[in-house]
Amino acid sequence: MTVFDVEIDGLRGGSADLGQYRGKAVLVVNVASKCGLTPQYAGLERLQERYAERGFTVLGVPCNQFMGQEPGTAEEIETFCSTTYGVTFPMTEKIEVNGENRHPLYGLLVGTPDAEGHTGDIRWNFEKFLIAPDGTVAARFSPQTEPESAEVVAAVEKTLPAS
Repeated sequence: MTVFDVEIDGLRGGSADLGQYRGKAVLVVNVASKCGLTPQYAGLERLQERYAERGFTVLGVPCNQFMGQEPGTAEEIETFCSTTYGVTFPMTEKIEVNGENRHPLYGLLVGTPDAEGHTGDIRWNFEKFLIAPDGTVAARFSPQTEPESAEVVAAVEKTLPAS
């Protein structure tokens, strides 16, 4: 089973159909609207714009587990993201990324180490996982790693599907 086989709903209901990303590189990010790291939405959107035509997408996954920093409804989250940061990338339903109610998507992701060797629970909002076109986890980045940092950009470029 890969990330592309996991069932998860979209932000506004209905299936997010992760299978549609098979063959693409995907940056999965647990997001929140009221966090000190929320300005990372701007960099995530720039990545989306820069690489979308080359088989890449950002996938935002709202989560309210970190000090209640994503309290909004689906409509509030969507409105905030689009009007404040011009977000066009897809978003899933709000889920739990840690604990006994951890969504199966994150069950597949958290075993991957980041550059410092951290595995396991998500530490904070905006932790990033780069998924390769075959559905394997290619890289994990800490919440503080900016979306347009050299290490994220290099990993994305290396993971893009062959054209």
